[in-house]
Amino acid sequence: MTAISLEHAAVPADTGEVTLLIARQVEPGHEAAFEKWASGILETAAGFPGHLGYGLFRPSADGSPWFLVHRFRDAAACRTWQDSPERAAWFDHCEGHRHTEIARRELTGMETWFAKPGSVQPAPPRWKMAISSSLAVYPISLIANVTFVSPLASALPLLVNTAVISAVLSVGMTYVAMPAVSRLLRGWLCRNRG
Repeated sequence: MTAISLEHAAVPADTGEVTLLIARQVEPGHEAAFEKWASGILETAAGFPGHLGYGLFRPSADGSPWFLVHRFRDAAACRTWQDSPERAAWFDHCEGHRHTEIARRELTGMETWFAKPGSVQPAPPRWKMAISSSLAVYPISLIANVTFVSPLASALPLLVNTAVISAVLSVGMTYVAMPAVSRLLRGWLCRNRG
């Protein structure tokens, strides 16, 4: 890979990772029991092959849902957990925790960049995500190419130069370009989903 070619660079949509987002409504007064149950089920899932991480997010306000998040290497790893007797056992023993699932989404690849925080709406169509990510990649790529094709950067070994470019692109896309583009285009992205 050269400093000006991005055609073979891996992007999040190429990895096949799956993020499972679950919203659960917890009855007032049962938060501690639910949190203990949720922590247990998340830790059990973490022991499964292909599980990449998890999170438990408390509600932003009284009466708002709690969010559980699992990340898996691929759809097969996600399905293995979903169909496991260990997961079923946690649900067989959740009485007294007074919680109900109100929404569930499986996000893959770039869909996670387009998910509105606290929302369980489906992601925009892939063609809209492709246009949006192209708009985000362009300025970051331009900056990286102008900066790292200079004589000073060209003097760096190929592996070092490529590592620096990858880091700049990843950080720029994750923290600057994609948040800005998805925020600017939110109305268009959310219109006529599906």
